[in-house]
Amino acid sequence: MAPAPINASTTLDASEKVKALLSRLHANSLAQEEELNKPGGKLAELKALKKQSDASGDTTSLADAQRQFDDLMRDKMIALEEDKALFVYHLCRTLSATRVVEAGTSFGLSTIYLALAVGQNASRLDPEQKRTAKVIATENEPGKIALARQHWKEAGEEVEPWIELREGDLRQTLASDLPSEIDFVLFDIWTPMVLPTLRVLEPSLKKGAVIVADNVTSSADGYREFYEYVEANRSAYRTLVLPYAGGLEFTVYNP
Repeated sequence: MAPAPINASTTLDASEKVKALLSRLHANSLAQEEELNKPGGKLAELKALKKQSDASGDTTSLADAQRQFDDLMRDKMIALEEDKALFVYHLCRTLSATRVVEAGTSFGLSTIYLALAVGQNASRLDPEQKRTAKVIATENEPGKIALARQHWKEAGEEVEPWIELREGDLRQTLASDLPSEIDFVLFDIWTPMVLPTLRVLEPSLKKGAVIVADNVTSSADGYREFYEYVEANRSAYRTLVLPYAGGLEFTVYNP
């Protein structure tokens, strides 16, 4: 028997205005994903081309297919699904996380969940501690940045004050001015960027920090370097894949 759908209105501590915004953005994301994944569409064509080029060893064709794929996905929402977003929200609330990094903000949907959690956790802190409570969001695409800011403004005071957006290549934007101890990291980016970003963040991860990475099963090839690094550093990382669509990696940093 299929599980009952999640009712966000009963599991998320947010105003009706924010819940309505999230519902609309999730619906838009699902509609875009359905259109993108239509049989015989451009995405299916590019996946087949990449597979064929990879099998033949044709690096020129492979690079061209990757370029076309990147162009196709440049303006796509690629949002975290609602069940994953709710899990991340509740996880951050449970961890009392107030120093959060989101690697890959896109249109800012998952950032809203993170900012809600951080703001609610910060409400119990003294003014000095509250000052450092923040979701450090990252995005490289100008079009996505503009839409993310628009969505956060629409969400209002529950969300917007708790977000610091760093625009550009996150390997550079996250290279300085990080919290002394990061509580939580969400990876929802182009997979080859995961390990370089983790290496940038690692010196600032607190003992017991939690890292969540999306689509680790459906994009397993892209996560290969990340897995190899975690395996080589098993004394510092404990990890398992949660059974969400596409696979959701749950990792604890405990050096």
